[in-house]
Amino acid sequence: MNYFTSSQSNAAISDIVILITRIFVGFAMLSHGFPKLQQLFSGEEIQFYSFLWLSPKSTLILAVFAEFVCSIFIILGLFTRFALFFLLITMAVAGLIVHGADPFAKREMSLLYLSVYMLLFAFGPGRYSVDAMITRRRQSSW
Repeated sequence: MNYFTSSQSNAAISDIVILITRIFVGFAMLSHGFPKLQQLFSGEEIQFYSFLWLSPKSTLILAVFAEFVCSIFIILGLFTRFALFFLLITMAVAGLIVHGADPFAKREMSLLYLSVYMLLFAFGPGRYSVDAMITRRRQSSW
């Protein structure tokens, strides 16, 4: 059967694509989280979106945690779904609430990140991840 016309997926190719996606999206999101990290430690007055009952500083800390710390976890494939949970919430808030009234072009990037994070959440970190290494080690010790 021809691979291009089949509805079946190749596990080896899927794992490589998931690895490449995790690394690319992780580093891409780091480029958004690092300036927020610098803003947090700059000592200047924090001007950031205040969500629900949280102060601008609190929401900035949460955004830094998601966009910077969780992106490192995504790159490594460590605590992947846990990290993705925070990134999913962050991108949903950014795309649907913070930029909800803005034109689509302003919301597009956060919604694209949201969709990639949903796919990674659904398919998991793949074979080439620290999570998979931990799982293999646990299964071999039982």
